[in-house]
Amino acid sequence: MDERTLLQDAPLVVIDVDPALRVSGWNRRAEQTFKTPQAAALGRGLDEVLPLHGTADRWTSLFEPGADSRVWELRGAGDQPMLFESWWQVDRGGDGEPRGATLYGHDATSRIIVERRSLLESAMLQAIKEYLDIALWAIDRKGTFLYQDGKGVRTAGMSPHHYVGQNIFDVYREGGDLAGVTRALHGEPISALPAEVHGMHWQTWYIPMQENAADAAVVGITLDVTEARRSEIELRTKLELIERQQEVIRELSTPIIEVWDGVLTLPIVGLVDSVRTAEIMDNLLTSVARTRARYAILDLTGVEVVDTGTAGHLIGMIQAIRLLGAEGILTGIHPTIAQTIVALGVDLARVAVFAKLRDALKYCIVQMSQRKPTTVTAK
Repeated sequence: MDERTLLQDAPLVVIDVDPALRVSGWNRRAEQTFKTPQAAALGRGLDEVLPLHGTADRWTSLFEPGADSRVWELRGAGDQPMLFESWWQVDRGGDGEPRGATLYGHDATSRIIVERRSLLESAMLQAIKEYLDIALWAIDRKGTFLYQDGKGVRTAGMSPHHYVGQNIFDVYREGGDLAGVTRALHGEPISALPAEVHGMHWQTWYIPMQENAADAAVVGITLDVTEARRSEIELRTKLELIERQQEVIRELSTPIIEVWDGVLTLPIVGLVDSVRTAEIMDNLLTSVARTRARYAILDLTGVEVVDTGTAGHLIGMIQAIRLLGAEGILTGIHPTIAQTIVALGVDLARVAVFAKLRDALKYCIVQMSQRKPTTVTAK
């Protein structure tokens, strides 16, 4: 059996070409790999039978000095490239001119795609380690560090792989989330809350690994959240300050003043809505009950507009004051507010209304002076 017969049944693709790159040999593996029968390939140009995917490559490079192997990107079925890994021998005459060439190769698409993806993932991981504030680490089933690297490691003042060979349960006996580590070692993925370690705040994800993960039982991703945590604390402090300031503003915007013995006045300033009116009513009624006031003056001089709902609340406030045994008095009503109250159809015949606060105060003083204490004479 001659060499050509053996190559016909070889497990590799074998293709012969002449100096003009016309196919002169095409074995069975070539038929299977490229889905082209031998009869359809023989005599045709190699670039016609196996068109290259891009324009940069040329089959003529087979005859270039020093070239004897490479990966060709072929235009496969559905315009999906096939990666054909090959090496070749050039038959040259006495004058050095090529008389033909024989290619040997195989379809390496799957393997090369996996290799390229692996290289990409490795480069991505390296970029993540270098530019993000994280620490990547891995431990075995006993908790021994196998790997430790990343920008976060250096930020914490440590060198890469600082704790490799040491046990995580010993290193972080105090201050570490060892309960989360234990759960992860038992196969439970954990996302831990931020914790302070090495003087910084870290958030860690514990990821259980498969059996074939190079002895690693758990991989950890630890993110430096110190700045975010500091911003959160500052924001919370500011919000608490704002809440305290709003409470002070609410108290200042509706001050209840005891202007005379048994006389309270409440100057209302600014926008008055139903929510604020309910709050004013609660504070005023509490003050009336606490001081046992006989008169409560609502001064509306600083309020220009109220809606019908708010006007109804104000009238309800006067009625509630009366139920506590005191008298509610309105002063400083603007014309627009008067129109709103009239539109409600409320009868104010039993409500004392004055244009100015001083008039209302004079009324209260006169009323109290006329109420003389009753003297019981003994017979």
